[in-house]
Amino acid sequence: MLSSELKVEQKPTENQQEQQNTPTAEITGSKQDGRSDTDAALKMEQNFAAAEQYKNQGNDLLKTKEFTKAIDMYTKAIELQPNSAIYYANRSLAHLRQESFGFALQDGISAVKSDPSYLKGYYRRAAAHMSLGKFKQALCDFEFVAKCRPNDKDAKLKFTECNKIVKMRAFERAIAVDKPEKTLSEMYRDLENITIEDDYKGPQLEDGKVTLQFMKDLMEHYKAQKRLHRKFAYKILCEIDVYMRAQPSLVDISVADDNKFTICGDIHGQFYDLMNIFEINGLPSEKNPYLFNGDFVDRGSFSVECIFTLFGFKLLYPNHFFLSRGNHESINMNQMYGFTGEVTAKYTSTMADIFTQVFNWLPLCHCINQKILVMHGGLFSSDNVTLDNIRRIERNCQPPEEGLMCELLWSDPQQWMGRGPSKRGVGIQFGPDVTESFCKLNNLDYIIRSHEVKDMGYEVAHNGQCITVFSAPNYCDTMGNMGAFITITGNNLQPNYKSFEAVPHPDVKPMAYANSLMNWLT
Repeated sequence: MLSSELKVEQKPTENQQEQQNTPTAEITGSKQDGRSDTDAALKMEQNFAAAEQYKNQGNDLLKTKEFTKAIDMYTKAIELQPNSAIYYANRSLAHLRQESFGFALQDGISAVKSDPSYLKGYYRRAAAHMSLGKFKQALCDFEFVAKCRPNDKDAKLKFTECNKIVKMRAFERAIAVDKPEKTLSEMYRDLENITIEDDYKGPQLEDGKVTLQFMKDLMEHYKAQKRLHRKFAYKILCEIDVYMRAQPSLVDISVADDNKFTICGDIHGQFYDLMNIFEINGLPSEKNPYLFNGDFVDRGSFSVECIFTLFGFKLLYPNHFFLSRGNHESINMNQMYGFTGEVTAKYTSTMADIFTQVFNWLPLCHCINQKILVMHGGLFSSDNVTLDNIRRIERNCQPPEEGLMCELLWSDPQQWMGRGPSKRGVGIQFGPDVTESFCKLNNLDYIIRSHEVKDMGYEVAHNGQCITVFSAPNYCDTMGNMGAFITITGNNLQPNYKSFEAVPHPDVKPMAYANSLMNWLT
């Protein structure tokens, strides 16, 4: 017994005397209640201390770009302290870095709900909304923070920049008019008269056509960090526009029995890694055909070099070089993640608008030997989708927020059965049973998709029926992943995988041309 208790017992107060006169059971209960409150308080302190430790570990992992592990630590912290706005905001940032915009948005919302005075929660929610192209919703958060901090220059700047984007979008919609669709050649006839300066020593089209020598010269020109003359750049875009308009939404590819065929995933403006693929696997040719599966641009700061190289080979080998649209071949992504800024810096804003039109005509997927379906994202929220349904998609538009086209560009596989909401906030997640059912319905062996960073550059899932390939090693100079490509032969459709590491590139950082808001927010 403690001395204080001895003293109390030795000199009881009137109140204590009354307590002593109460039944023993009540006295015992009162002591138990006090101990229970103390234990609860101690437990809360221990939970908070443990949660803070998990948060600090998450912060350290975030700094070292180990985003998945950081998310795990923040999740453990949230399990112990489910009302902490800081933990939700930190986990939101980690999801943003992984491009899981849907999860990032959920955590931004939770941060604001947990503590409406914690302004960083509004920034996280705004960043997620912007990543999803929802600029008006983002503007509301920036406006709130700017009003809360009227003397904060940074808050005012973020609000001003987002407001510019919203007004620009409204202006673009206001001046848009319905008119018959014209080809780029019809819209920009004056481009034919562009003069080539005497001091230009770069590659030139031969009689307006792409040749193998032109492509070799172009790649060397780009390696030396020089630009293709705008006359030839516009010409390539006009020719690609004409060609792509005539292509179906689903392109059928026939690979002869002994021929090799190569499938590559995301490139994301990493030109020097693209050159490394050709170094490892050989230049494209009629005997060495390729399919590049979307996301050619954005993030990496050599997207212009990548896209003109890919478009050039498409014009040179139209029946042996194929390009699928990815979710980043869209105006929202391009304006936020760098391609629009890069094209404007290296050429003009007019050319950036031209790319938007060309990207609208890119095919959505390819079917190899009637057995392998290749798309950028994944499968669908609806059962019984057939290849003919895909063929009938009207693709000449910006990607919608739902439906077959959206899901082809945005969906991801999941380990568990059935379907679930997308971690990205767009498209869905689909399980092994969905893949098996789709392949059985359409008499396919398996699907190949891209869209996700993988440690080895590829991943085999869903009992071998869903393969991911990602061809941008050390993505954004931060992820530490390998890139990969897949090869098959016509008489053996079993995939062969080749992983490769990143190669050095000139000192231009990823996202160098991206919207400044995205660099501030992520």
